[in-house]
Amino acid sequence: MRHTLNLWRQELGEVPESVWHQTELRVLILADNGLTALAPGIGQLQRLNTLDLGHNALTSVPDELGSLTGLSDCLYLHDNQLTRLPHFLGNLTQLRYLNVGENSLTSLPEAIGNMSSLIEFRAQHNRLTTLPDSIGRLRNLRELWLRGNAIEHLPPSTAQLHELRHLDLRENSVAELPHSLAGLPRLRQIDLRSNRLSQLPDWLTLMPSLEKLDLRWNEIDASLPLLNTLERQGCVVLT
Repeated sequence: MRHTLNLWRQELGEVPESVWHQTELRVLILADNGLTALAPGIGQLQRLNTLDLGHNALTSVPDELGSLTGLSDCLYLHDNQLTRLPHFLGNLTQLRYLNVGENSLTSLPEAIGNMSSLIEFRAQHNRLTTLPDSIGRLRNLRELWLRGNAIEHLPPSTAQLHELRHLDLRENSVAELPHSLAGLPRLRQIDLRSNRLSQLPDWLTLMPSLEKLDLRWNEIDASLPLLNTLERQGCVVLT
């Protein structure tokens, strides 16, 4: 029996009922089909490890999605019309990759912190102003992509993201570099392009793994001694 069903760009409009009977499926691709709703029948696909619902017109997802606790690889919900994420996403504790970018989200549920296996989380191009404090429980997170929101601050719990390697805060409203980043031992790249920064903290030079700091399109004085120190330490600094 086939374990992958690829229905990408088939102009479905809605998912055929027969799909929900293919209970052996591991990978289901429904991207770019003009879907406006998803039937509760999706809850029958208990063996799924990857689900692609990107590039549709979904305004919500059914509760039954939260029962797919076997999702361990990827869940794509990007480029839809979601205004909120359901709390039951927190049930997906084995999921490693989540993309909810290009929606209209104004906040993330606290339950996001229960998704303890996440390695990469993308929430770019939404309307977020902050992150839930529970974000600090994502102890395996390596990449956090937040470009194109309205974020001013990160919660203090960000300091617990000890596996974080890449942080994308481009095109937000950050006026001060969050101190919660100071002790992150593996953080290599920070993208802060197009924010509201005018000063930088001295602790930047103490970050042991920092390799690239992108500060373009801020009000940063390129002659700051701190920037020279970072470059001598091997960090690529872009102003």
